[in-house]
Amino acid sequence: MKKIKVLVVDDSAVTRKLITEALQKSKQIEVVATAIDPFIAVDKIKRFNPDVLTLDIQMPRMDGLTFLSKLMIAHPMPVVMVSAFTEAGARETIRALELGAVDFVLKPKLDDADAWDEFANEIIEKIIAASALEINRKLRTPNNVQGGREAFQKFDADAVLPKKNVLLHKGSELVIAIGASTGGTEAITEILTNLPEDVPGIAIVQHMPEKFTKAFAERLNGLAKIFIKEAEHGDKVVRGMALIAPGNRHMILRFDGEGYFVEIIDGPPVNRHRPSVDVLFRSVALNAGKKAVGILLTGMGCDGAQGLLEMKEAGAHTIAQDERSSVVFGMPREAIKLNAAKEVKNLQQIAAYICSLK
Repeated sequence: MKKIKVLVVDDSAVTRKLITEALQKSKQIEVVATAIDPFIAVDKIKRFNPDVLTLDIQMPRMDGLTFLSKLMIAHPMPVVMVSAFTEAGARETIRALELGAVDFVLKPKLDDADAWDEFANEIIEKIIAASALEINRKLRTPNNVQGGREAFQKFDADAVLPKKNVLLHKGSELVIAIGASTGGTEAITEILTNLPEDVPGIAIVQHMPEKFTKAFAERLNGLAKIFIKEAEHGDKVVRGMALIAPGNRHMILRFDGEGYFVEIIDGPPVNRHRPSVDVLFRSVALNAGKKAVGILLTGMGCDGAQGLLEMKEAGAHTIAQDERSSVVFGMPREAIKLNAAKEVKNLQQIAAYICSLK
């Protein structure tokens, strides 16, 4: 099997070594070269023609964002950002995704061996997915993704929110639930920035770490007509507002007789994610029923597919993003396979549908 050629770009020799060692754990990946800055990276790209590039943001001579913007014009290729777990790193990573990066992974502390083991599993999975990138920046979810994550215990939504056979409450207002993963930041941006101020309340799970979800929400709030914020425990879900689940916490919808609100809770990762789309969608099925719309967008894996089916069975209108407009067709595809989606739409059609809701 042809190996995926990777170029690692980072100004730290120690980090380059650790990333290289992490990627060498996969038989599908070959690190063909490393570079300490973008200028050297350009020469290595010409020489080795890598399939995927990992890129740090803070580097000498030219920062990663400037390099990424130039790369996507001169030589478009799949890029996975290696980001610092800081507020500044979060803002810069959101910008990198806007500029064309496929995905990102968080750089662990150098002395945390366990974190580097987890990092290896994550970056291998994302490099393999990124390698399937086509020229038009659409990913086919590979069937041959191999990494250590399969060895982790995998919980479903029952671990956080037990399933019930009856609708718990009946609200009068419509509520919209959206779930996404890889490629979701741009998909969500395209949808929300095309909505009018009076749309029904929206609850969103985007697979991102803490700090990154806040940066994403703040970025979106400056672009959209509606008010967008990172959700806090007890926030009301009201018209003209979108709440984004905070990283590393689950978000569930509740109803108290006066309206919908969200609870931010702990619990094990569901489908390896916290927040999990399945957890949000199940809570919406239980608390909103037919007064809800469920939308599952681009992303790797299957998180949200079962939850979308539960929403459909509770009477909600359910939509999956189509393959052509998805960066990664994994999550929507799994929902379609379960017959969980009443409709399959592209991003423009999804935004138009939301605009039509009263």
